Amino acid sequence: MNNFNLENIIRENVKAMKAYSSARDEYVSDGSKMIFLDANENPFENGVNRYPDPLQRSLKAVLADQKNVSPNQILLGNGSDEVLDLLFRAFCEPKKDNIITLPPTYGMYTVLSNLNEIEERKVELNSDFQPNAEAILEAIDNNSKMLFICSPNNPTGNLIASEKIKTLLENFNGLVVIDEAYIDFSNQDSWISELNNYPNLIVTQTLSKAYGLAGIRLGLCYASAEIISILNKIKPPYNVNELTQKRALERVSNLEAVTNEVNAVLKERQILIEALKSISFVETIFPTEANFVLARVDDATQRYNQLLEKGIVIRNRTTQPLCENTLRFTVGTEIENKTLISALKQLTNSQ
Repeated sequence: MNNFNLENIIRENVKAMKAYSSARDEYVSDGSKMIFLDANENPFENGVNRYPDPLQRSLKAVLADQKNVSPNQILLGNGSDEVLDLLFRAFCEPKKDNIITLPPTYGMYTVLSNLNEIEERKVELNSDFQPNAEAILEAIDNNSKMLFICSPNNPTGNLIASEKIKTLLENFNGLVVIDEAYIDFSNQDSWISELNNYPNLIVTQTLSKAYGLAGIRLGLCYASAEIISILNKIKPPYNVNELTQKRALERVSNLEAVTNEVNAVLKERQILIEALKSISFVETIFPTEANFVLARVDDATQRYNQLLEKGIVIRNRTTQPLCENTLRFTVGTEIENKTLISALKQLTNSQ
């Protein structure tokens, strides 16, 4: 185990901060009928005239039970992007510290490092889209505060090998952030189960993918209670609105429906993979544990534009490292999948 000490990586100004205390922090309802005259709200009830619970207690209680963690190990944010931004704000000193990323990967890590004036050190994945642990550890110095690992990775779709992640967790004295936006489409267990074994581990998830709630913007962060307490100190007091909390609570309380949709996506994913094997201009289909398939084609820009003309929007990833001439196909419904496959076959037949 490494010599990780949380106190060593918290920004000094954050250590000295006191969190804003909102009216709903100072009085937490126990369900009793009360007259609320403490928060300067509009008193006329319409379902959203009151401020939301700043700590999303009802939603966290359900998530904690499902994930087998304590509610104080959970932070909820306005999308995963807010969660990631809070990590930068809490632990990285502008113009001094650095983070490590592993391209090709989720582009917001770069955006947030630029926004917060934090150096980004990129260590590319190898040809199998796996990290070079030795090269990563060589890139780290005393000002390296966070390492971002997306698993399953976006845009490649593959899982990052567990032994690689364990090596990095055990040898890096900063925070290892595992982005599990697509974990629900994988057979691998979440790294949440390892939180108590690695004090420097942070796991982020989302309700935007498997749960089908991209429109409500809710990101999830699981970590030690000590890390979560720091993030709670600096987050906006009402960062998750009432409508989002209610809709999320309904969805996470109905895991059967989520599971059925995930299984449908996995079925269609396999159908799409098999179909891509028969498309003459598809050169490589990369292994995937996500709700999308990355494929290398003869000319990604040409094929992207051809599908666009047929009313189908996919993602051209050819500008990303190691992804020359690749297209990323999100797995749609059965009807959408059939339409995509038909269009691909038409392009093949027209060659």
